[in-house]
Amino acid sequence: WVRLRKRVALLVGLLVFQSFSSFILSTYEPLLQKHTVVVFFLTMLVGAGGNAGNQSAIEVITGLATGAIEYNAESFGKTVSKQLRVGALLGFFLGAGSFARVYVTNRDVIGSFAISTACFSIVVCSTIVGGALPYVLIFCGQEPANAGSSVQVCMDVLGVTITCLVCTYIFQNADFVVGVLHSTTAS
Repeated sequence: WVRLRKRVALLVGLLVFQSFSSFILSTYEPLLQKHTVVVFFLTMLVGAGGNAGNQSAIEVITGLATGAIEYNAESFGKTVSKQLRVGALLGFFLGAGSFARVYVTNRDVIGSFAISTACFSIVVCSTIVGGALPYVLIFCGQEPANAGSSVQVCMDVLGVTITCLVCTYIFQNADFVVGVLHSTTAS
């Protein structure tokens, strides 16, 4: 019962936090109605963030459990720095893959660019969150193993937010984006 109570408390808290996505989506309803490509690929984007963040969290949790990673400020800084670099590389590849995926089905360069840029941003953010969250949980007196489920929920909410912000910016500045894309392909 003690374990069940702790798990229920954590899961209910995560459920409530995850429900904030609905407020974000309702705020960006005009974007979602006008650019349905965002809706079609939103689960792909938040899933990529959750998966990448969970990989980072597992790497850190394992390192902390085996003693390969220490729990101190210096180790925290190194971990976050490493996850930033890993995230940038993963984000590049996943962003390129998401561009291709969206373009193959939609033949829309701006929509593909918006989704791939959101993917890159989400993956970078998620690896940092995944790397930092076990430390944060320990600091708060919680079990670092909870970072796995927690990072998924955090990245669902952050992923929706990042997607809406990035896509709004790119669609509002589509002429500029086309000009930049055209000038890079003409070179």
